Amino acid sequence: MPGPGAILIGMVDLNHRGPTVSVASPPPLGGARQTTPKGLSIRELPRAERPRERLKAHGAHALSSAELLAIIVGTGAAGRSALALAHEVLAWADGSLRRIAGQPVAALTKLAGIGSAHAIAVHAALELGRRAAGEEREDGAPMRSPRDVFAVFAPRLEDLPVEEFHVAVLDSQHRLERDVTITRGILNSSLVHPREVFREAIAERAAAVILVHNHPSGDPTPSADDRVVTEQLAAAGRLLDIPVHDHVIIGRGRYTSFAEAGLL
Repeated sequence: MPGPGAILIGMVDLNHRGPTVSVASPPPLGGARQTTPKGLSIRELPRAERPRERLKAHGAHALSSAELLAIIVGTGAAGRSALALAHEVLAWADGSLRRIAGQPVAALTKLAGIGSAHAIAVHAALELGRRAAGEEREDGAPMRSPRDVFAVFAPRLEDLPVEEFHVAVLDSQHRLERDVTITRGILNSSLVHPREVFREAIAERAAAVILVHNHPSGDPTPSADDRVVTEQLAAAGRLLDIPVHDHVIIGRGRYTSFAEAGLL
């Protein structure tokens, strides 16, 4: 036991030469070192410093990612505040919200203090952010280049853990009429049938379509199956007089355009 004049910093007694024994939490799954202390509960913080009060006073943009996550988590667990849990989630993901979004709900629940309700709330919030980012493009703006396609689809597709194949149905002004999800999972020619791809395009009297899918690896280099699917659908489009203008593969922060690469 430290004497009455002992000075304590963290868990170390400066007047005692032996180490203070404490029980450490297991390391985070992402390999990042966990350095956030338990600290005060949110209720013990001055009102002006609580995340919810700060958001009301200054707006959501003024809060750190940890504070925003703490609001989503709502309550602490295992003797740790919601803010401490939020810091631990970020440490587990090396500070990357994209990495959190790319992990299944079950991975988050392996962190001490994060139950299914917490994990589901975090994923729901990140998905809302992804969809909001996808709405930033002005409605009715034409999609005239692969970069335009990337701007529309990347916020929704670049961090998905599985492949999704979409068809962008365009009108005569190259405006997006409909975004049709064809498949979710591994892309191959047996799953992407021309009938499914062009059904909505015919119904909408489309002037053209653009094929879009993502690579969860982050590398948008076309695979052999990507090339086969593109050739089959381009041939079907010519028969139906609904040309396939491009096939854009979404990677992490980058894309490959079949039209730009001379593959279409």
